[in-house]
Amino acid sequence: MSFVTRFAPSPTGPLHLGHAYSALLAHDMARAAGGTFLLRIEDIDRQRSKPEWEAQIYDDLTWLGIRWDAPPMRQSDRLPAYRAALDDLWRRGLLYPCTCNRRDIQAAASAPQEGAPIHGPDGLIYPGTCRPARAKPQAGALPDGVALRLNMAAAVVGIEDVRFSETGEPAAGVARDFVVTAPELIAGVGDIVLSRKDFLGSYHLSVVLDDAAQGITHVIRGADLFEATKIHVLLQRLLGLPAPIYNHHRLIRDEHGKRLAKRDDARAIATYRAEGARPADIRALVGL
Repeated sequence: MSFVTRFAPSPTGPLHLGHAYSALLAHDMARAAGGTFLLRIEDIDRQRSKPEWEAQIYDDLTWLGIRWDAPPMRQSDRLPAYRAALDDLWRRGLLYPCTCNRRDIQAAASAPQEGAPIHGPDGLIYPGTCRPARAKPQAGALPDGVALRLNMAAAVVGIEDVRFSETGEPAAGVARDFVVTAPELIAGVGDIVLSRKDFLGSYHLSVVLDDAAQGITHVIRGADLFEATKIHVLLQRLLGLPAPIYNHHRLIRDEHGKRLAKRDDARAIATYRAEGARPADIRALVGL
């Protein structure tokens, strides 16, 4: 089996030690397998993505000794593919428009009759305020200026479960198959957003389409995305896309046990570089 993996940062801030670990691990695994390492720039959020951060990504990765085997893919060039997938799901009656904001959702989910709010891999599970009484195919164009949600109950009709293979640390380094049933998807994931009102698409939609377009066979990413994998495998089923093998690795944390974020500039790769660190020092800091 071929081995094709990728590193997919967002140009919304500096890369930190956690990014370095993920990129180096994926690069090392690809090279060890005689496979392919690809780079993808996840710049679908045009408001937060900045050219200077994208340039810094290339500079930091090159300094670390990471080389990608094809020109980087940029999500901002992929909007037609996202629209085509949304059009397909819309025509099949699997999407519906939603005008709720965060406050609306919190209020509806916290209503006494709803019980305690339930959180899933995409945050607070949507209480269904805008969900139509009956899912039906749509003949018209996608609506503008609203979020588009997946009608999970309609999406899993005819699907007993979704399965994926995990070889990362949640499975203790041993290949293991995970199974998520249709009722679990409805109750534990809910009607996730697949396109936002302020930009086309969403992380969940773009990541499965982009992985398929790049021919990714192995997804290597942080354990914080492990629970989202059930969403991605379901979308792969719905859109007729192949499901890669997943490896969810440990997260790099600070001295208080908190995982790093882009606001942790003190742990930015560029900061270590400016202080005279070498690539080997970064490897040692992240346990490689």
